[in-house]
Amino acid sequence: MTSLEQKREAFRKYLESAGAIDCLSKALIRLYQEQEKPDDACKFIRQTMCETCPTDEEVANMIVELADARQEICCLKREIVSYKGELRRSASEVALALEEGFKKLQEDEECTSLLKKHLTQEVFDELKEKKTALKSTLLDCIQSGLENHDSGVGIYASDAECYELFAPLFNPIIDEYHGINLAEAPHPASDWGDASTFENLDPENEFIISTRVRCGRSIEGFPFNPRLKMAMYEEIMDRIKPVLTGLEEDDLKGEFHPLETMSDELKQQLIDDHYLFKEGDRFLQAAEACRFWPIGRAIYYNEAKNFVVWVNEEDHLRIISMEKGGDLGAIYQRLVRAVEAIGKDVAFSRNDQFGFLTFCPSNLGTTIRASVHIKLPNLGSNRAKLEEEAGKFNLQVRGTRGEHTDSEGGVFDISNKRRLGLTEFDAVSEMYNGIKQLIDLEKSTEPGEAPPAEDAAPAEGEDEEPPAE
Repeated sequence: MTSLEQKREAFRKYLESAGAIDCLSKALIRLYQEQEKPDDACKFIRQTMCETCPTDEEVANMIVELADARQEICCLKREIVSYKGELRRSASEVALALEEGFKKLQEDEECTSLLKKHLTQEVFDELKEKKTALKSTLLDCIQSGLENHDSGVGIYASDAECYELFAPLFNPIIDEYHGINLAEAPHPASDWGDASTFENLDPENEFIISTRVRCGRSIEGFPFNPRLKMAMYEEIMDRIKPVLTGLEEDDLKGEFHPLETMSDELKQQLIDDHYLFKEGDRFLQAAEACRFWPIGRAIYYNEAKNFVVWVNEEDHLRIISMEKGGDLGAIYQRLVRAVEAIGKDVAFSRNDQFGFLTFCPSNLGTTIRASVHIKLPNLGSNRAKLEEEAGKFNLQVRGTRGEHTDSEGGVFDISNKRRLGLTEFDAVSEMYNGIKQLIDLEKSTEPGEAPPAEDAAPAEGEDEEPPAE
């Protein structure tokens, strides 16, 4: 007996012992005995072999019931998310969390956050019992920094009034981060300048992989993340959707996708391609910026995916222009047109002292972050020394995948650090001029060699943003 014949015989014995042959034989016999043969013999056999199988009508009813059940589950999940998001600590719990968190922060000798530096006992005692009109507490503002001692800044504003009520803490942190004196230098009026003055930073494509310019915006009349209710998240999304889908310029036209109804396949694709934000950032989680997730969150992007808007991520809006290479002028110009177009239909939160108001004080003022993904294998062989050189030009160095990450293959994310106390054009100019200098330094630095270090690197901000490549 051949090998094939042996396999066939073994399979026949298996079917016989499992009762399959007997079951099939009975079905065929019943079909033979039918006086009027059915049009669908396979269906007849299937129903005969499984007498408990549902009819077509029953199957149709089950499909409807399944759809209803899924809808009900969806509603229940939203209800659970709503209840969880509305949970608040009692006054005694807030007081206890503040005292314990403050003690641990002061005892951590390795913590170098601006929060620890400026949250003295005197300031703590002055602010610990204060509340804004929306009931934001000191804990709401500093709980992320109390939980994450590796924060660079460590403080967020739960609502706009926090910047005024908790000014004894916010102001010195803002002054130091942005390198200004708020009392002497109020934020100037907006000035986007002339984008055509920015030439391609790397026309030969030797160093710069991609360039991005973004800004944040808070919509007037709404608090920031920790004080937003679920209905507010949805209202912001519903208000901004027709504005974005109504953009008329060809390079700004795109699609609007709420995260709640987005397919898993599209969501994963956008995350893998570094276009979509996602839940789970521990700094934002601790700051209560992820409540009611994913309700009220959305992304808008054009066909080329070089213009993207994030809705209700860290700020109400993150408006982003980006593309491969170093053509900063074209990228900046696209952002300016988008911001001006959106601003015609949406009022943004702004005041004379801080400029445009944002959740994180590192983003106040212009809110502009202009950055490049740049290859600096020689200059970047010593991260601390690279950060020192970048600091001379008011630039901030991050790893390949953003803040709190390492460089991969000598690639760094480098951006302007200052956003407050200067114009939008000046903020982008600092990045432009600084990157030109770093490229010149890279060219003159031998492999394995880096410029001598002098002072410590500047403190990092809290802004989390995945790179777009």
